[in-house]
Amino acid sequence: MKKHPAIAIIEFRDIPVGIYATDAMLKKAPIAFVKCGNISRGRYLTLIGGTTGSVDESLAEGIAQGGDTVLDHILLADVHPRVYAAIVGARQAGGSGALAIIETDTVASNVRAAEAALKATDVDLIEIRLADTGLSGKGVSLYQGDLHEIEEAVAAALRFLEGSGVPARYRIIPSPHEALLQQIATSTGFVSQDLLELDGEVPS
Repeated sequence: MKKHPAIAIIEFRDIPVGIYATDAMLKKAPIAFVKCGNISRGRYLTLIGGTTGSVDESLAEGIAQGGDTVLDHILLADVHPRVYAAIVGARQAGGSGALAIIETDTVASNVRAAEAALKATDVDLIEIRLADTGLSGKGVSLYQGDLHEIEEAVAAALRFLEGSGVPARYRIIPSPHEALLQQIATSTGFVSQDLLELDGEVPS
């Protein structure tokens, strides 16, 4: 699914500055695609992709125009195909095996952590949520695979995050309940879930 070699993400604290800076980014270099808009906590998020040179030049312009309103940013010059797919909206079907959930305070740091995890291991990236409704500006990624691979993937992600000074929360579930796997098969968002009937106790 990977169509372009590079992507960049930049997060702005202020919506007006974010829109202004994004306009400058589009005018600076011939990037191949853009997706931008306001996200939760009153932030503005811009995702761009294309050749490495154009994306790098455009991102630098966004950082310059955004100044101290830039909350976080990343450039992935050779983005992993599964990270690319997850960012542009594809979702990996869940299977069996251990589950890992990583949460960060920014979208950019979570995407970079996912890149580190996938380049170090062979786990499945089930989902990346980019500060959408209910996340209060956070990034969340979900992984599944053999337990030892999941542990290595989380370790790789945490090495990057700790080296960048980014706080992160995570949990590993070695053997997730079937009902949980059914719920996260479509999304981790509450509003997208249907009520799942279980075989628990009912009032007599």
